[in-house]
Amino acid sequence: MNISLENIEKYFPEGCTEEEKAKIKTQFYKELALKMHEFYKGKIQILPKAGLYGFNWFNVWYTPGVSSVSTTIRDEQDRSFDLSNRGNLVAVVSDSTRVLGDGNCGPAGGLGVMEGKAYLMKYLAGVDGIALCINNRDEHNKPNADKIIDFVKMLQPSVGAVNLEDISQPDCYKVLDVLRKECEIPVWHDDAQGTACVILAGLINALILAEKKIEDVKIVLFGAGASNTTVAKLLILSGATPSNIVLFDSKGGLHKNRKDVENSPEFYIKWDLCKKTNPGCINDIAEGIRGADVLISLSQPGPDTVKPEWIKSMNDKAIVFTCANPVPEIYPYAAKEAGAFIVATGRGDFPNQVNNSLGFPGILKGALMCKARQITDGMAIRAAQSLAEFARKRGYHADKILPLMDEHEVFPQVAADVAMQAIKEGVARVNVCFDEVYNTTLYDIQQTRKTIDLMMKNDIIKEPSSEMITEIFNKVVKSIVN
Repeated sequence: MNISLENIEKYFPEGCTEEEKAKIKTQFYKELALKMHEFYKGKIQILPKAGLYGFNWFNVWYTPGVSSVSTTIRDEQDRSFDLSNRGNLVAVVSDSTRVLGDGNCGPAGGLGVMEGKAYLMKYLAGVDGIALCINNRDEHNKPNADKIIDFVKMLQPSVGAVNLEDISQPDCYKVLDVLRKECEIPVWHDDAQGTACVILAGLINALILAEKKIEDVKIVLFGAGASNTTVAKLLILSGATPSNIVLFDSKGGLHKNRKDVENSPEFYIKWDLCKKTNPGCINDIAEGIRGADVLISLSQPGPDTVKPEWIKSMNDKAIVFTCANPVPEIYPYAAKEAGAFIVATGRGDFPNQVNNSLGFPGILKGALMCKARQITDGMAIRAAQSLAEFARKRGYHADKILPLMDEHEVFPQVAADVAMQAIKEGVARVNVCFDEVYNTTLYDIQQTRKTIDLMMKNDIIKEPSSEMITEIFNKVVKSIVN
């Protein structure tokens, strides 16, 4: 029997435990990914989008005709957004110092992830992306944040926006904040802002289902890296009470007595949260979680990072987001057994995927369409509200608090809402209407999918053999199930 990825659950051996199933899926996807990337030699290519209808069209697309494009842009630089692909092009920039849960993978180590971001941008929102992993190490192999900043600044004339990815802390804070202030195009850190945006969206709906209000709930954030510190920031801007929030890093709770953070100016964002949150100066994670309504974990991959007894000690109708990749800090079935009301993870093979892939394609598309100069916190919050609203309108429940990645109508909705917010806040270069952004995004998505379908149908994109996929699956099952 050959394996189909769409119905993988039915191929598990009889008597397989939930933990074994989770382990099989994790290892299978990792081994299949390696084989498929080798098979296709990556997953992104560059193709023309203009036709060639005869030999003289070379004179139009290149010299001498293209000279008129150069002189027009020379006289009005913003015409570059309309006369080139700049207006729909995002640079996905990384130094690969914190690639997913795998840490520093060397300058080229993030290429698979960056190409993945570009793939999702194109398929989900019709946005072109280019993966750019850079070597910002010094002679001692230490990464230099200023080199990333300089690189992005020099890159600006060629792209409409920049998506930062997989940059370790504390460099990630400085890089984002400097570039947001000093660039004339949007700079978005998806690990931080993207993750925070989608977590906020999921929490909005989870709180409604739990019949709780954001200003009243006790929130614990386990992990205090770029993602969770940005989550805390957006939660506070969205109405959460700072004194009801406790963040934990590897050394304990963040609070006003954390001299190690105070004396590390590069961690200025963490110190700001130390002063605002955890007035009781709680240091022990078990104590902090006791009686909490919400746990948002962006910490070390599990499955034993978050303990079942911690969840058992939480308030009624506890909301648990365990978003480490590739393995959540606790598996959803174990969190539910411990009493959680709503459980979300970063993975699409479990209910409630809280993944930034729901947010960044539409957010970047909306910013590009209004030629925004930046993506503000208000635009990120509006995107979160848009995602939550979409889910409520189509119907939601405890295991379906957010849209799914295959609900393609959500991306035009987010794009249009983000563009309208940019115009409202005065950061857009051009005024566009909601319907224009929505319809253009929807058209671009449909065109992308038609193109890929045609390439698959005509064997331009070759389908991997089901026998090869089955062989990998059986090998993984054999290694895990006794």
